[in-house]
Amino acid sequence: MSVRIRRARAEDVDFLVELANHEDVDPYLAGGRGREREAVAAAVDRSLLEPHDYGRFVIEVDDGAGWQLAGSMEFEVKNRRSRIAHLSGLAVHPSFRGRRVADEAARMLDRHLLFDLDYHRLELEIYGFNERAMRHAERIGFVREGVRRRAYRRHGDWVDGVLYGLLREDLER
Repeated sequence: MSVRIRRARAEDVDFLVELANHEDVDPYLAGGRGREREAVAAAVDRSLLEPHDYGRFVIEVDDGAGWQLAGSMEFEVKNRRSRIAHLSGLAVHPSFRGRRVADEAARMLDRHLLFDLDYHRLELEIYGFNERAMRHAERIGFVREGVRRRAYRRHGDWVDGVLYGLLREDLER
């Protein structure tokens, strides 16, 4: 099985909307994330217009039957002077889970941001109830840096936000 990532295009919008609204994906994405077609289309357009500052990517998998859309992820510049990017929106369609697709795709995006776009630091935040995502972040080299206690109202409860960071030199070793 091969995995690749690329910037999302207009023809990917329907897939991205369906993925973000899937009952097994939606609970784990940020509550304020736009999931309707117009918001997703605007994010895709922005990614194409501002490739260094923002990116909406699709994950594709070829398991012998040709390339299929399997997931999505994104980044946004958080601090231009210090070259920090914030990662978010990693989602893999449930039919592709369990094959480490997210691991391989995330490593590709991390290397692209750190070495091609010259970011120094990548950051992400994961809901405290999302143990699978925390294991993923640590597996691909992110370091747990802290917790925002009961920071977000999600699913009727206050939940923690767990903070992670990855530095360029972490991948140069």
